[in-house]
Amino acid sequence: MFETILNIYKDFFSSGSIVKSAAGFTFKDFIQIILVVLLVIILYLKFVKNTQAEKIFRGIFLFVAFAWLFSWGLIALDFEILGRIAQYLLTGILLSLVIVFQPELRRLLVHLGQTKFDAKNLFFFKNNTTIKTNIVKEITEAVKYCSRVKRGALIVIQKTEDKSFYNEVGITINADITAELILTIFFPNTPLHDGAMVICNEKILAAGVLLPLTEDPKLSWRYGTRHRAAIGASEISDSACIVVSEETGDISIAIDGILRKYDDITSFKDDLEKLIINDASDKMENAFIRNLLKLGKK
Repeated sequence: MFETILNIYKDFFSSGSIVKSAAGFTFKDFIQIILVVLLVIILYLKFVKNTQAEKIFRGIFLFVAFAWLFSWGLIALDFEILGRIAQYLLTGILLSLVIVFQPELRRLLVHLGQTKFDAKNLFFFKNNTTIKTNIVKEITEAVKYCSRVKRGALIVIQKTEDKSFYNEVGITINADITAELILTIFFPNTPLHDGAMVICNEKILAAGVLLPLTEDPKLSWRYGTRHRAAIGASEISDSACIVVSEETGDISIAIDGILRKYDDITSFKDDLEKLIINDASDKMENAFIRNLLKLGKK
């Protein structure tokens, strides 16, 4: 029986199998390898990344890659038996991944079985505008509530991720943007309440972040630490900083060192849509928001 299994694996790894010799390698083989690699990357990003199995997946991938190279190295050095045994063990490990990644595979099957599923969902051709619209909605709801109950809040929306904002001081979050999470972070008398929240790439990256205060001598004494931090951060980066006053409940946005206070939540939401959906916060490419803030500066 062992001899039969050995012959099966020997046929599988022979030159006539999917593993071809270098001399028989063709352009079609190259295309197939590229497609397999792309498929693995897509499945990893879609169903494994940011899950509990991510670290396990990385570890197993490195182990499998090393074991595969090691086994073929043994075969190349004429240690045929040891090389084949290593390949058999590797095959068993690959089969065991079905058990290890059972939750992720189940999630994949459920996703494939959904009635609204189509090929666009698998390959990430999502409607980015829809995602950003939902982000605007979640932030607006949280800011509206904070304003109504006079709960202080400071939210930094980065155009490009800058880890210097929160690398040394701040707690990494890396979570989806929801009104409930924002309100939880800024709940009074909690460790993260007094710091800033950093948002970028449709994620809450960090909270409890300390921002540099503006050194503008012309700034009114009425502005507290949150407003000065929002202006200071917007002066040195391409970020837009949302502030909710703990004393008055006023809502403001700081961009490029300019602060605008909003009298109603509707106008705040309109400008937030311009910032997030239309990406109008770029200092170099679009001056529309800066002019808008200058006109509405109070």
